[in-house]
Amino acid sequence: MKNSGVRIAVLSGKGGAGKTLLSVNLAAAAGKSVYIDCDVEEPNGHLFFKPQIARENDVTVKVPFVTESLCSGCRKCVDFCKFNALAFIKSKPYVFEEVCHSCGGCMLLCPQNAIAERNKAVGKELEGVSQNVTVKTGILNTGEASGVPIIKKLLEACCDCGEPVFIDCPPGSACIVMESIRDADYCILVAEPTVFGAHNLGMVFDLVRLFKKPYGVVLNKCLEGENPAEQFCAEHKARVLGRIPFDSELGMLSSEARIAVRESERFGALFSNLLKTVMKEVRHEAASYTQR
Repeated sequence: MKNSGVRIAVLSGKGGAGKTLLSVNLAAAAGKSVYIDCDVEEPNGHLFFKPQIARENDVTVKVPFVTESLCSGCRKCVDFCKFNALAFIKSKPYVFEEVCHSCGGCMLLCPQNAIAERNKAVGKELEGVSQNVTVKTGILNTGEASGVPIIKKLLEACCDCGEPVFIDCPPGSACIVMESIRDADYCILVAEPTVFGAHNLGMVFDLVRLFKKPYGVVLNKCLEGENPAEQFCAEHKARVLGRIPFDSELGMLSSEARIAVRESERFGALFSNLLKTVMKEVRHEAASYTQR
């Protein structure tokens, strides 16, 4: 497998572990590539890339609406909905759009054809370019319960783009993270050198194993001395792909939303070597899969 078309998801069990730092710099080091920010509740990759926005689209979902004059009050839709998105209050039907999962079952089930669907905007999808990197960003509207529809929209367009894709996942291991890694070819788990960092590494470690995804670990903010996250890797036989040092210059560049690969030869070499290691692992996994 060549670098083209490889989808690499970058995960961490918590915010601030270095997930965006790693994915942004790997994308910049890769040359022509795609960076996708799936942390739709609080995207920040665009702050580093500062892309010139070429496209902006609303992301919509289907939600039901009821024509009261046609409704017979049978309540079949209410009994059907397992998410409690429908209710009858004082003999009137109500739709709670915020918890609707857009399955369309209520519309199909209604014997009076009193339920139809309309589009509801839940967020935005933005696409721009920063040097040779295509930057795709999802933004969830305030108050919306789930960013999964936006993540699906972001990822569906890059399935056959022919360029390496770096997916900056949301923190944690919830449904939006599962959607982000669903079609990934390889997962990088980012961890800090603390007890808390090891605990959160365990969360995403269990997730990628559940999804049967090939994976490796990058240890961030490394210092001399004991590293609980590295101990976790040793105990669970998790491959350590590389170590990013605790470095004041790197911290300053990140705090100013500057891409280290583009600012420093030293960090350019660090992330380029890490990228080579990752791609070697991806090719190894692809070869192993072909032989099965």
